[in-house]
Amino acid sequence: MRYDVPQFIDVEDKIFGPLTFRQFIYLTGGGGLAFLAYKLIPSFFGFLAALPIAGFALALAFVKINEKPFINIIESAFTYAISDKLYVWKQEKETKKKVPALANEQSKPSHLPNISESKLHDIAWGLDVLDSR
Repeated sequence: MRYDVPQFIDVEDKIFGPLTFRQFIYLTGGGGLAFLAYKLIPSFFGFLAALPIAGFALALAFVKINEKPFINIIESAFTYAISDKLYVWKQEKETKKKVPALANEQSKPSHLPNISESKLHDIAWGLDVLDSR
């Protein structure tokens, strides 16, 4: 039995004419905001406010930089702007701390690990010892 293997799965489907769904949303949202800016702000200043909004919507819909959508570039720039940019490396000298030995630990043989009071832990430790033989 032969099966068709899907190809070009990274290409978005064209839904609204030559536009993908994402491009359509960017253009309608940008157009709506530009229209609101033009109607709410008087005459020439409304046009000046609507122009960058429409340009940004067009860039979101159609601009690709290094085959990546413009929204990814904006996200990366925003993440870079709010993240820390100062990386300081300071080598710290290792200090050896000597742990004082307890009286109980000195009397036990050194090849046995410390076993806790938990019964489940004791059983699991016993199984691990038996597996390693």
